[in-house]
Amino acid sequence: MLYKLQGRSGLAVEFLDIGGCVKSIVTPDRSGHAANVVMSFATEAEYHRDHPYFGALVGRFSGRISKAKFALDGVEYALSVNNGRNHIAGGSRGFDKQIWHVEILSEYSARLTYSSPDGDEGYPGNLDVSVTYSVTDDNEFRLDYEAMTDKPTVLNLTNHSYFNLGGEGSGTVEGHVLTINADRVIEVDDELIPTGRVLDVKGTPLDFRSSHTIGARIRSDDPLTKIAKGYDCSFVLDDNTELRSVARAYDPATGRILDVQTTEPSLAFYSGNFLDGSLIGASGRQYRQGDAFTLEPRHLPDSPNHPSFPTTTLRPGERYEATTIYRFSTDSGR
Repeated sequence: MLYKLQGRSGLAVEFLDIGGCVKSIVTPDRSGHAANVVMSFATEAEYHRDHPYFGALVGRFSGRISKAKFALDGVEYALSVNNGRNHIAGGSRGFDKQIWHVEILSEYSARLTYSSPDGDEGYPGNLDVSVTYSVTDDNEFRLDYEAMTDKPTVLNLTNHSYFNLGGEGSGTVEGHVLTINADRVIEVDDELIPTGRVLDVKGTPLDFRSSHTIGARIRSDDPLTKIAKGYDCSFVLDDNTELRSVARAYDPATGRILDVQTTEPSLAFYSGNFLDGSLIGASGRQYRQGDAFTLEPRHLPDSPNHPSFPTTTLRPGERYEATTIYRFSTDSGR
């Protein structure tokens, strides 16, 4: 079922109960022309098929888990295997494939809830999850996450919207200018599994502290861009758990700007490397490599297997809480 949130500032968000998938985010460009700036399908039925998590709520664990297993309190848990020999994005029947209960709170906000049973895709504990979608007067799309469990478990939630500030189906995002406020990035192996090493971005194609276009260094011979066939990186943010700005994307052609704020410790940046033209968007156009990007605040991938990473363990009596804000504006100040 399709739902719509309409803000007074002009921002409008449509989403589905299947996977909580964000179907459209409509916002104006510098001339006042409004367009959808996320990848989407034309029909709801297409969201019930396999797809690259377009706009979906991803869980229980966004990102990869090595060899689809982890140990917690001396107990080893085997997860579903759905990415080579590894586990990714919550498994074969993750949160993106579930029907979420939707409670409309106002024309500006809605609460989505889902109860994941003990053993779901191999994860321990009965888990109750709530995600509140809100559209604010400041042209923001806000996501507030909460969860509780009755057994020790691990949890890492995010939303996997693919952005193109030129408009859905408008072509490559390589000309978008990107800034990421991070000094470090996680090293991965040829399966995109973290090695445990944290690398300094200085002097590498992954240094977005000074703004440059997505396409400027994407074809470099850096090991991380070669392995991923572009950008598929987890940046380590500062240790501040308060809501703060972590990234900014700008499309010079339309003037649209996307600012990302979060409480999370990491930001995943993916440049749509594995889009191959086989999917047709709502515009009727093919989605090809580099036609969109994601900026996903979350915890680091494979965290349960790396004690040095910020913990993703959630225990009974604790409440998982996280907030992410996507704020839209233009270079004309609209």
